[in-house]
Amino acid sequence: MGHIHVNLDVMLARRQMSLTELSERVGVTIANLSILKTGKARAIRFTTLEAICEELDCQPADLLEYRRDTDEKHRRDTDERKWDR
Repeated sequence: MGHIHVNLDVMLARRQMSLTELSERVGVTIANLSILKTGKARAIRFTTLEAICEELDCQPADLLEYRRDTDEKHRRDTDERKWDR
C-alpha cells in the first residue's frame, strides 16, 4: 500500500509565493492549506485543487504524488530476490 504525498511546499517555493498569499488568492484558510501542505488532509475538493492549480499555474500532478510505502517496497524487493535464486 502507498500514500498520496502533497508537494504544495515545493510549488509555493517554485512560484515564490507564501502560504498566506495563496490563501488570500484561492479563498481557503491558512489552517486548511497548512493541513494540506503537511500531508494531514484526508481529502481535497476538486474546486479547491482547481483554484490552487490556477494560482500556481500548475497541474494536479505537480501537487499530488503517489508514493509506495517503504515497508511494502522492501517486501516486494525481498520477494523478487527469492525468485532470482
